[in-house]
Amino acid sequence: MVPKNPSLYHKIMQGIASQLPKKFQPVFLHPAGPTTIFFWAPTFKWGLVMAGLGDINRPVDTISLGQTTSLMLTGFIWVRYSLVIIPVNYNLLSVNLFVGLTNAYNFSRALKYQMIEGANKTDG
Repeated sequence: MVPKNPSLYHKIMQGIASQLPKKFQPVFLHPAGPTTIFFWAPTFKWGLVMAGLGDINRPVDTISLGQTTSLMLTGFIWVRYSLVIIPVNYNLLSVNLFVGLTNAYNFSRALKYQMIEGANKTDG
């Protein structure tokens, strides 16, 4: 979709798209494609997934239940949102699904540890 009075940015993107093979042009110019913030914001959010994966090797006593809870819930809420917005943003869906899943795993590790620690404190 090209605006009636395209900006310099849109003209540049159209010029780049014209150099691409015909089958890649619709992907490049898609409303949630690489020419929009709707592509780049979720792409950079993959850093949260990498951080969550890095926390898998972190000592369980240093994992914050509050942080993992908020990231887990935020990820799952945004999964739903990414399906109801127009255009549907599958990049946003996938990154938030992985944010939710990695933090759900770390949350379960931390919760299990805290429950075992709590049981050990009441026994001793």
